[in-house]
Amino acid sequence: MSTTAVAPLTTEDAELLVATARRAAEEAGVTVSVTVLDAGGHLLAFRRDDRAVLISGETSTRKAYTALQLNAPTADLVDAVQPGALFHTLPTALDRPLLFIAGGVPVHRDGRLIGAVGVGGGAPEQDHGFATAAVEALA
Repeated sequence: MSTTAVAPLTTEDAELLVATARRAAEEAGVTVSVTVLDAGGHLLAFRRDDRAVLISGETSTRKAYTALQLNAPTADLVDAVQPGALFHTLPTALDRPLLFIAGGVPVHRDGRLIGAVGVGGGAPEQDHGFATAAVEALA
């Protein structure tokens, strides 16, 4: 059985993701924190603006981690974590807390998951748009 290698998410990729999300946020007049994780959940890049609320850094990291672990944009998961829904008890089964609000987006290359970006600091819909713009710039 042969496997095809897929290039991993690089530091340069991570810097592009951060810069693109930050630029999109600045154009919207929003101050955000941005976190980029590789496929193993390791921090590749992080940026927190001093004007951002302190919690935005933790929020962006948890959004990226959630998108990575579930291989889905966090915006798509909100309904799945309501009481009685599919993922309601999942956060207690993992070693890190998850965050089910928009702003985390997985990063794929050649159809494979290679990392995730998380954005925190704006409204959930804004954060999702900034993260999505970053991933689209990488493609």
